[in-house]
Amino acid sequence: MLEEELSKHFGFTGFNNGQRQVIEKIMQGRSSLAVFPTGAGKSLCYQLPAVLLPGMTLVVSPLLSLMKDQVDFLQSKSIPAARLDSSLDSDEYREVVERSKKGELRVLMIAVERFKNERFRQQLKQMHISLLVVDEAHCISEWGHNFRPDYLKLPVYRTEYTMPQVLLLTATATPRVVGDMCAKFGIEQDDAVITGFHRPNLVLRVSPTPEADKLESLARRLLQDPEAPSIVYVTLQKTAEQVAEALHARGLEARAYHAGLSGEKRERIQNEFMQGRVRCVVATIAFGMGLDKKDIRRVIHFDLPKSLENYSQEIGRAGRDGKEALCEVLANKDSLNILENFVYGDMPEKSAISGLLEKVAANEGKMWEVKLASLSTELNIRLLPLKTLLVYLELISILEPQAAYYAEYTFQALQDPERIENAFQGERQDFVRAIFRHSQAKRTWTHVDMPAIVADSGSPRKRVVSALEYFHEKGWILLKTQGNVDVFRIINRDFDLPALADRLYSLFESKQEHEINRIHLMLRFFQSTPCLSLNLARYFGEQAGIDSCGQCSVCRSGRPAVLEKTRDLPLLSSLDSQDLLQACVQTLDRHLSASTGAKFLCGVSSPVFTRLKAAKSTHFGLLREYPFLEVRNWLQDVMQAT
Repeated sequence: MLEEELSKHFGFTGFNNGQRQVIEKIMQGRSSLAVFPTGAGKSLCYQLPAVLLPGMTLVVSPLLSLMKDQVDFLQSKSIPAARLDSSLDSDEYREVVERSKKGELRVLMIAVERFKNERFRQQLKQMHISLLVVDEAHCISEWGHNFRPDYLKLPVYRTEYTMPQVLLLTATATPRVVGDMCAKFGIEQDDAVITGFHRPNLVLRVSPTPEADKLESLARRLLQDPEAPSIVYVTLQKTAEQVAEALHARGLEARAYHAGLSGEKRERIQNEFMQGRVRCVVATIAFGMGLDKKDIRRVIHFDLPKSLENYSQEIGRAGRDGKEALCEVLANKDSLNILENFVYGDMPEKSAISGLLEKVAANEGKMWEVKLASLSTELNIRLLPLKTLLVYLELISILEPQAAYYAEYTFQALQDPERIENAFQGERQDFVRAIFRHSQAKRTWTHVDMPAIVADSGSPRKRVVSALEYFHEKGWILLKTQGNVDVFRIINRDFDLPALADRLYSLFESKQEHEINRIHLMLRFFQSTPCLSLNLARYFGEQAGIDSCGQCSVCRSGRPAVLEKTRDLPLLSSLDSQDLLQACVQTLDRHLSASTGAKFLCGVSSPVFTRLKAAKSTHFGLLREYPFLEVRNWLQDVMQAT
């Protein structure tokens, strides 16, 4: 009986809403989708089956901190679990892999990028997996709020490595995204369990606040109860630092948290917040994913969130103990342009898309080997849009992904190579000798010349990799890899390049329009007449069964919020156009176009900016509060007139 197993392994006396339904489906051999609110116990839906199913459960999670917390929790319950991530040293990595292959682990957690690891794919073939779990599964949908192209390949990996069942987990999915997830993994709609989004203990409040007054309003709110654990969300890293500093000056213990801090510092701040030593964290959206702190009493948006999905996730971190928690937005339209500009930053130029297609068409061989980071900089297309473009080319049968591999293998010999060679006989010994014969020793590390070994021995690359892995596992060498290379087979190079460039550009335009509409939909929600809680539930396809919550800002005031721009910007035509153009020319040089220049002036990152050190220019982001499209069109006029 499931309740007995639940008590035996986890010490819980009963299931939360929806958990039993999902677990029953998994134990019946079916795949399932669980859409539960943040903090509602999605993880148990795979944790209990993991101890009951015959093979290992493989969990794909996008968050290092979440992996660590989940593994720590399972180990505290004496359930063998581990993770593979960049924080492990070579001995720890080898131990986890060996335990996985021997069937000693019940749960192994990885990031989706791990599937691109040549060594891991070799090892995965030797693991018996009963269940594939995909956390944050909405990332597979192009219409979700956090689409990640690498997730599109998960159904392929599931088939390739014979994983019989899949469980998808997410907290935020509209009906369209639910349908998309189910279709991609072949899950029956009846096997999707959606428990609802309405949480009656969350008090939703939209407070129209002029930009100049937001700091004082925030400080007053926090000072009402300085000890209450609180998260303040902002859009920019710089804002996080400024707001935390201003709160500290007002006697509030606040810390800034954002992706620009070192991993060690971020971990320290999160631990201090979890332990109650820091009461307030001012953060970008880098903070909170996987955070399991039940007594957060306030989530305050100092800046507008990116979308209703982001808003739902972020307020979902409040009040997980079931007690009342305040979720407030200090709202105006002043930061609207900054939000929209982030979206425009992902839009590749049509010339860059044509450049990508030209590379495919001009490649003489059947295989096309690509270093994505280098290609991103060369074409000046952000990595995520570039991956998306490549996935689109896969979907229309121009490219077919092959096994990615490491550009470079190096090793440190822990045993004399001759002793290693003598551990083998006959053809195997000749093969091992070829490996060492074509490995050039440097001061500490020895470089493996993979093409030379393959040519000399006549053995395929994967045999060489397997041999190096074996030497590493035996403790004969210390193996190191670096530089991912993605390999594609070119299926069709006979395509109409201009027409296809137009088609792909149109796809990105549609996606861009969808993202911009998502922002404006959020604005309409914040200014809506119906109860905010009821309206939010409806957005996610739930009929909450109430007419009003009685406690949101609309229910209490009887009227919707009215958001306005509270700060006037000088007209673009009044600015020193020649000074701004000269800054663009000096910084961007041959990379200058109206679009690239607008990204530079609006403070929107672009791959080529890193090499050009554009962010160090005093003009970078000078026009970040202006609409990107207006800046682009204005700059184009200035360039044409010069």
